[in-house]
Amino acid sequence: MNVVLFDPFNGAAGDMIIGSLLDLGADEDAVRAAMRSVVGEPTIERVDRCGLQALQVVTHAPTQHRTLQEVLDRLAESDAPKEALEMAHRVFLRIHRAEESIHGTGAHFHEVGADDAIADVVGACTALHSLAPDGVAVLPVALGRGFSTGAHGIFPIPAPATVAILAGSDLQTVPGGEERELCTPTGAALLAEFSTIRPDEIGPGRILAVGYGAGSRNTPERPNVLRSIFLETGGYNRGSDRIDILETNVDDVTGEMLAYTLGRLMEEGARDATAIPVLMKKGRSGHIVRVISSPETTGHLTEVMARELGTLGIRCLPMVHRAVSERTIESVKVRFGGEEWWIDVKCGWSEGRITSIKAEYEQVARCAQETGLSFREVAAGVEATARRLFIERGMLGP
Repeated sequence: MNVVLFDPFNGAAGDMIIGSLLDLGADEDAVRAAMRSVVGEPTIERVDRCGLQALQVVTHAPTQHRTLQEVLDRLAESDAPKEALEMAHRVFLRIHRAEESIHGTGAHFHEVGADDAIADVVGACTALHSLAPDGVAVLPVALGRGFSTGAHGIFPIPAPATVAILAGSDLQTVPGGEERELCTPTGAALLAEFSTIRPDEIGPGRILAVGYGAGSRNTPERPNVLRSIFLETGGYNRGSDRIDILETNVDDVTGEMLAYTLGRLMEEGARDATAIPVLMKKGRSGHIVRVISSPETTGHLTEVMARELGTLGIRCLPMVHRAVSERTIESVKVRFGGEEWWIDVKCGWSEGRITSIKAEYEQVARCAQETGLSFREVAAGVEATARRLFIERGMLGP
């Protein structure tokens, strides 16, 4: 198994991610073509950052604020592999959700909607696609601190969009040692999208290559670079896991409030969130709200539950052992409405065989909306195609 491990000890930005992946061995011609098709020819050169040789990528793009649809239209014009464009699409959806959570519906992308950000996202997704790793892990991301000036005036660092993006991911963070922005919204969205496994799930491995992507600043205190490492491992340590279980009883909330709360909990990092109907004291109908949480997100999710449900007490069963089946994401090509689609399916494994197949919700929903088919038709078609493909490959029993 080959794994890309990102080490954002001094933060991350789109250009730094591209540079580190190119230095790791990504296809430079493919990356240049993808970036050139949305902006123009990028400059890629080797620079020195505190004694470390790193690749710096410059897009030479003007700053222009765009809506989500304008950004997606630019993506559609890109000369990038379909899989990379699908990934770039999901990156900008992450940014869009973060911007709307801060500025409201119809928000523009501002700095992260500029052409250089579009080129960075397309270039980074193309670079990762060309490396074709079996998994991607991200070490804790340095954020920085202080204040900066943007489209809405002075804002705290990390930027509100960066915080919102990271809050909806499994990535861990550290403050970082500098009073400036170390992790940009684009960098956060790319790392959140790329991440498929946690660093502690990587077993023993051998380092095959190391890449350094340079930031625009050449700071004297520490190297302004993003490091990426290409590892060959024996597989992922997915046999067990540690989780917290959060529970509370409620009998005074509506179904709409429950549905909204469960959605908010998932957006804020819950592994799972459910509401179980129960009969409570004095014959009252109620629900047990149960949340599966990573230990590092338990405190935050407890606050979300208390705020949304108005509950006075939340039970926490800490550090519960959980057996975890090996899971992978496989992309399947299907045809709907005369058009080809690449849709991801989550596969569960046991003893070297696929035991479960589930089409990825957001991609199925988008395909259904654009083709006019029902969600059920698209999901069933994707999973049936995946099942036939995996049987042909000997990965699934007939």
